[in-house]
Amino acid sequence: MPDDHPDLAPVRRLDPAHLVALVNEHTDARLTLLGAAPGGEVGAAYVRWPDGRDGVLTIGPGTSADQLRTTAEILAAARARGVPVPAYDLIAEVPDAVAIVQERLPGSPPARDDLRTVQAMVELNERFAGLLAGCTDLEPPDLYLRHSGPGFCLHEPLARYDARTRGLLSWIREVGADDDARMTGDDLVHLDFHAGNVLVDETGAISGIVDWDGIGRGDRRFDLVTLRFGVASRNGDPDAARWLDDVIDRTIEPATLRLYWASMSLRMVDWVIRHYSAAEVDLMLDFAGTRID
Repeated sequence: MPDDHPDLAPVRRLDPAHLVALVNEHTDARLTLLGAAPGGEVGAAYVRWPDGRDGVLTIGPGTSADQLRTTAEILAAARARGVPVPAYDLIAEVPDAVAIVQERLPGSPPARDDLRTVQAMVELNERFAGLLAGCTDLEPPDLYLRHSGPGFCLHEPLARYDARTRGLLSWIREVGADDDARMTGDDLVHLDFHAGNVLVDETGAISGIVDWDGIGRGDRRFDLVTLRFGVASRNGDPDAARWLDDVIDRTIEPATLRLYWASMSLRMVDWVIRHYSAAEVDLMLDFAGTRID
């Protein structure tokens, strides 16, 4: 992106040592930094409590401590439903950020989006159904089809990049022009549901779903579309891609799929423009275009 638009710059990555120092200064946590966690676009750090428990330190996504406490309560309800999600052991307000120390779940991210992993993720996604029926004060997620999101789903990079991205943005805004162009529902929605945000054990079984920064109440099927974009961006197994395409076509009606595809196209193309190469932008545009009418 042009240098004279710092607001559209890549998202800053976590500085683990600095954040651990801030948390220890402003709380009695007395955390020890073990090192940076692999993967992720923003980053996380492995830490250890004085009693020997391990945790994962992250920064809250521009939300208040109260909103993150609500997230912690929702995740507790998900664990009661049998969804393998982490507990939030600490939510700490520090200068210019809210730090979170989550339970460190066993396992590690899968090396590839293979068919077994994708099928297991879809099965887990079914447990999200109706999980937030009582959380009427939690608004459904914004799809950002008419305006930019808070640090992601930005319209400006697409408007400035090239003719293809401007054409995609025009289609996204057209999809978002209808009054009913929004998500509804009472399901738990992860909003960043891809294989990089799950952990698998030594047998390949899923042992955890992490990175719940975008948690929302709405339609769990949105996560299936997110997963499909993840399979494409991570060079997943073609068999997994075909199987997931069939699930999406059977379970999401065309008008709803059009909304979700527009939102994910915006999110992914914006992110790739700001963080990756021109070749990768072209690949993501090619994939987004596979379901554009």
